[in-house]
Amino acid sequence: MGRRTFLAAAGWLATAVVATLIGVAAIQLVGESLTGTPGGVRSQQEVARALAEPPPVVPSANPTAAPPSPSGTPTDPSGTPTDPSGTPTSVPGTVSPSADAGSRRSFSSPGGSVVAECVPGGVYLVSWTPRQGYRVDDYDRGPDDDAEVTFVGPTGEHELSLRCQGGVPVLETDD
Repeated sequence: MGRRTFLAAAGWLATAVVATLIGVAAIQLVGESLTGTPGGVRSQQEVARALAEPPPVVPSANPTAAPPSPSGTPTDPSGTPTDPSGTPTSVPGTVSPSADAGSRRSFSSPGGSVVAECVPGGVYLVSWTPRQGYRVDDYDRGPDDDAEVTFVGPTGEHELSLRCQGGVPVLETDD
């Protein structure tokens, strides 16, 4: 029985070593994405440089019409996806490119902030960001005669309604 026990233990050990080697080889074949940060760790300068670069321009035959999204997710005219609440999925503080960035203005309320621009079809909400504790309840991004976004949170409902005046977005006042 001593020889059988020795052979069983040696066989089990050999199988364990082979399985471990196959697992390590498979992880190396797949790459760092399973064992580390994809693309490596970036320095503060690299992050700042990447954030300063303008987002890529997506060519479109009709710049004011968003292409249909196969996932059913809303998109802006440049094709940038937004989440179901209408919040752009781009990095906060970035906006999609426009032909005339001079007509782009930002507005804020206790509930959040909005970046809007005037385009040939009217005012267009480029992006919006709710403040912490707030969410987007409703929005009409345009382009249209007016565009609006409503933020809801602990202090109530805050609506930013905008229109174009002289080719520049302005806040609509409730008369």
